[in-house]
Amino acid sequence: MCTIAIYSMKGGVGKTTLAVNLAWSAATLSSRRTLLWDLDQQAAATYLVQTGKKPKRRAEGVYDQEVKPRKLIRKTDIERLDLLAADSSLRDLDHMFFSFGKKKRLLKIIDSVARDYDRVILDCPPGLSETSDQILRAADIVLVPVIPSPLSERAFDTVVDHVQRNHKGRTAILPVFTMVDRRRNLHKAALEREKRWPVIPYASAVEQMAAHRKPVGAFAPNSPAGKAFAKLWRGVERKISKL
Repeated sequence: MCTIAIYSMKGGVGKTTLAVNLAWSAATLSSRRTLLWDLDQQAAATYLVQTGKKPKRRAEGVYDQEVKPRKLIRKTDIERLDLLAADSSLRDLDHMFFSFGKKKRLLKIIDSVARDYDRVILDCPPGLSETSDQILRAADIVLVPVIPSPLSERAFDTVVDHVQRNHKGRTAILPVFTMVDRRRNLHKAALEREKRWPVIPYASAVEQMAAHRKPVGAFAPNSPAGKAFAKLWRGVERKISKL
């Protein structure tokens, strides 16, 4: 089992978009038993893929260990893809992790379902906090979405510096350019500087995800965005094979 976190300290950079589309790619393109694990109180990933009855227990119960993750995990309409939903009870998640005093609490919770899945995709809240440190300790690979702009690139540099100082040797960092518009000079310049970074284009298909409540690959696999997510996933799989 490999745990892949989609994380950035900055909001609005496309974390949920990446998480949902990579989870679909893992389950559909690679036929992996996949768990999409929503850690963000905004529950956007949950909204996009949740079907059927919602769990009766609140999500916070998983982290204070009042309820086992398997009790809250639900199947989605996508074959081989399950969901551990988020809700507003996670607004105090950072405080919960801090109060527990257990640096690898999230890792141990993920390990409790490891035998059921080949890939666990974490959709993470923004910020640099105790929750993010729990995520960085638990993840094998961290994908960091970066909009080609100075503030977003600065946020990425901060994450890299934090990992090198506190998690060196444990976590592999993979930056991904998101919301890319090649007509913009700022974006073109960023892509020219970082030619090896994967690129997800700014595309109408991505905006349509909320209307369809489906990943791009489920309704527009041959669109530029659909092809970009598939290509990115193949790169992630190659990265996993080298771990």
